[in-house]
Amino acid sequence: MRNVMEIEHLSTYFYTREGAVKAVNDISFRIREGETVCIVGESGSGKSVTALSVMGLIEEPAGKIVEGQIHFDGKQLLNLSKQELRTIRGNDIAMIFQEPMSSLNPVIPIGKQIMEPLKTHQGLNKKEAKRRAIELIELVGISRPEQIAESYPHQLSGGMLQRVMIAMAISCEPKLLIADEPTTALDVTIQAQILDMLDRIKQKANMSMLLITHDLGVVAEIADYVIVMYSGKIVEEGEVVELFDNPKHPYTQGLLRSKPIIGDRQDELYSIPGQVPNPLDLKESCYFHDRCEHCLPICKTKLPQLKGMEGRQRVACWLYEEGTHHD
Repeated sequence: MRNVMEIEHLSTYFYTREGAVKAVNDISFRIREGETVCIVGESGSGKSVTALSVMGLIEEPAGKIVEGQIHFDGKQLLNLSKQELRTIRGNDIAMIFQEPMSSLNPVIPIGKQIMEPLKTHQGLNKKEAKRRAIELIELVGISRPEQIAESYPHQLSGGMLQRVMIAMAISCEPKLLIADEPTTALDVTIQAQILDMLDRIKQKANMSMLLITHDLGVVAEIADYVIVMYSGKIVEEGEVVELFDNPKHPYTQGLLRSKPIIGDRQDELYSIPGQVPNPLDLKESCYFHDRCEHCLPICKTKLPQLKGMEGRQRVACWLYEEGTHHD
């Protein structure tokens, strides 16, 4: 199966008075044609920064991609000019942002905002773009599309705004759709509808998708391949069935234990002990060692690298290195 995107040794830093924050720290992964890849992890693990790096939306000089390559459809995105990147962004690669209310322009009607990429990238005239915008509003399951096209963002609910964002993102039929927490702040029923709709659209267009979430229920529902991030690093990755049936990294195991199971009565829900380390104070060690119940002496002095396991599964953990003594 062809790779739509290949990310090699990507590092993105943010610079503060206290020092450099390694938000994304030397990560590599692939997205295949028609595949849904999910990135999971706690807040601050580098999920959204990975997506913004792909889109070329890291604001310099505060933030900078300091190393790595992003190959998309035969092009090295980091070598492109801003103008060349704009022709790809919104057309071949599109993104659904985390907060639709803050991502949409509050003083421009919904229809005009959907029309903009159609006129810019598809060359449609005003009449054609308006007709297509109404079709897209209807496609994402919003009734009265003509009326909604004339409405402003503040007149719509959170669920409707999220659907509008999806309509904008798929308007040019991108090869890769990036969805950053697309179901955040939505109730469970609307979440299920949004996920089902994204999956249907993806299947119909044979589109690849990079989904960013902290919700393992969402991952189980929609993912083909899962990447687990912690403190800017990939700690485990694999096909969704492999990872859910046999998680290797103690952090992945902790995330799965934290998920409540219907019918399983517990006195209290499990939570991973401790806190995510300060990104300004990352030492040459496993970043998870002080929260890990399986911590070995080597974990405190050396950073583990990703190691291939069965199938496509890989894990960065000293527990699986040959010659490491398990106590």
